[in-house]
Amino acid sequence: MKRIGLGFVFLWFFLGGIAHFAATRLETSIVPPSLPQPRTLVLISGAFELLGALGVAFPATRRPAGIGLFLLTIAVTPANVYMLLHAERFNVPYWLLVARLPLQLVLLAIIAWSAIQWRFGREVSA
Repeated sequence: MKRIGLGFVFLWFFLGGIAHFAATRLETSIVPPSLPQPRTLVLISGAFELLGALGVAFPATRRPAGIGLFLLTIAVTPANVYMLLHAERFNVPYWLLVARLPLQLVLLAIIAWSAIQWRFGREVSA
């Protein structure tokens, strides 16, 4: 089951990282205007997504990469909230924007369980 979780985490962030470079304008549009240099933030977060995806693929780097992806997922939450609060600006069904936030909690749980190896709030050895 952990391999499935790791595969999901890898694909989620690998494809997401590619999207930051392939659709930079679209990705930049969801950065809250209060944050400086949205294009730079999108490119940096895309690079971290790609590095994190590659990192979880190897046992030696899995845990630090998982921690990084966990923190990155929390860091991009303002963009998800911004999209929800300004749904009229985006061509995304409102229900999907609402569902995205609890699904982000599921993503965090999968990262913690499969890559960081946390169980029930405490760390266990890999």
